[in-house]
Amino acid sequence: MKGYWIAIYKKIENQDNLGNYGKLATAAIVAHGGRALVRGGKYKSLEGNDIPRTVIWEFESYDAAITCYHSKEYQDAWALAKATTFRDLEIVEGV
Repeated sequence: MKGYWIAIYKKIENQDNLGNYGKLATAAIVAHGGRALVRGGKYKSLEGNDIPRTVIWEFESYDAAITCYHSKEYQDAWALAKATTFRDLEIVEGV
């Protein structure tokens, strides 16, 4: 079964940090077989909290998604934004 990263960004304090993270993170994720399904774009909150950004990546497997997250390349990228970007990130197995 495929694996998915679902990231719900709650607050972004520095767009430059997020942009720098995005460039390196995208390369790391793609190198681990990730494919972007949702990366920001237009949105409308209908219930609950307003979420400024949602990102969903698809991987060939749940294990591949976990491996990517723990990779040095991805962690180096995340280090650029984690002090100014507040999100929830889950890795889930598809059906």
